Amino acid sequence: MGLELSILIAAWVLALALRPWRLLAGGALISPLLGSLVILPWLWGLPRLHTMPLQLQLSGACAVTLMLGWPLAIPVLTAVALLSGLLAPAAWHILIAQAVWQGVVPATLALGFGALLRRWGGTHPFVFILGRAFAGTVVCTFAASSLSQLAGHELLHVGAGLSLVARWLMAWGDGFTTGMMAAIFVAFRPQWLATWSDRLYLKK
Repeated sequence: MGLELSILIAAWVLALALRPWRLLAGGALISPLLGSLVILPWLWGLPRLHTMPLQLQLSGACAVTLMLGWPLAIPVLTAVALLSGLLAPAAWHILIAQAVWQGVVPATLALGFGALLRRWGGTHPFVFILGRAFAGTVVCTFAASSLSQLAGHELLHVGAGLSLVARWLMAWGDGFTTGMMAAIFVAFRPQWLATWSDRLYLKK
């Protein structure tokens, strides 16, 4: 638990230093913020609500990062973990680990991946949707879940190799969901994406 708690505290300190509340100015991100707090706790708590052979769930952290930006995503994802504990009770160390490996780590990896992609792939709508939202989510979600396995959070009754296969497949589910959401929001609700800019990506 020490590793997870250190990561969570460090992420909170950095996020608060960037004053995430500024992103809520104008109210455009209120809807995606509330949507994240309503939907994600159920997804995170689902394996504890039902007995499942593989204790896997969608993360949604990369989608939250695209919508809210990293500084605001960190407190929101932490709140998601706490709310999932209200819906499906779990010990504190489990909720902290979930906040870190399903929330903070993939969100942070998505931030770095997005910065590299914009630098080397340019600012094109398809780069944002297919590269950052879809492929980036697959890579970052799988990397975070693999790191969690290395940290000792293995799937019950499943070997290490099969666990990685399961995590890889779940990462694709996250990628498809995030990519589809990004495409829809770019077309109809670009104001719900803090990481999107018409001026930058559409050269306006």
